[in-house]
Amino acid sequence: MALARGMALLRAAAGGLWGAGRPLWARDAPRLCSTQETPKAPPSPYQERPWEYLESEEYRITYGDRPVWHGYRRNHKGAVPPQRTRKACVRKGKQVGNPCPICRDRNLHVDFRNVKLLDQFICPHSGIVFHPTHTGVCMKQHKLLTKAITQAQDHGLLWLHVPYVPAPRDDFSNQHPAVSKTPPAPALAPGRHWYPWYERQAPPTAAIARIRRLYKDYLKEKEAPPAAGMPPETPPTPRAEHREE
Repeated sequence: MALARGMALLRAAAGGLWGAGRPLWARDAPRLCSTQETPKAPPSPYQERPWEYLESEEYRITYGDRPVWHGYRRNHKGAVPPQRTRKACVRKGKQVGNPCPICRDRNLHVDFRNVKLLDQFICPHSGIVFHPTHTGVCMKQHKLLTKAITQAQDHGLLWLHVPYVPAPRDDFSNQHPAVSKTPPAPALAPGRHWYPWYERQAPPTAAIARIRRLYKDYLKEKEAPPAAGMPPETPPTPRAEHREE
């Protein structure tokens, strides 16, 4: 009897707290049916001019002097973190529970004119774009960042890192032992070369005989020059044939 009375008191208390099957903290919230969509967040006031957000007081209070990806940690299952970031932070039209540093802030927009934001994703020492596993951004935002950084560098809005490679002096100097002084020019005679190793070397006789044997059908015999004091021979002219009329 006492047990039944206690159960009745518990049901009454639960009914007073939930109030027609709904908790007290949810009574003021509008009830949505299955056909209604969740209300969308208002658009960002910095959508047209995204670089103004990084100069606002709201940004300084949220991030301070640190980059937007500082201290970000992605939720994952198990003890070993995933080696790749997400493809996108929106799945089936809904945002994931722990979005990347850019997708979680509606005021951050990737634009080639937003130089202060793009500069946070470039290594100051090498000029290389940080890997997404280092910053935690999704692959969709990483592709947009890479494209915007390249476009900003083409427009001259973002610094372009050109590595300085000092030229070794030994490669262009003639003072080390591997380089000797240029020998003086010999007394040149007509038809001689400056250095003896540039002179023409006659090919071996066997090689010349072999070439003559291979191309004997295509070679012309060289005529001997006329003797001294003898006029050169002129080829005979063909005689014109007279036709009888």
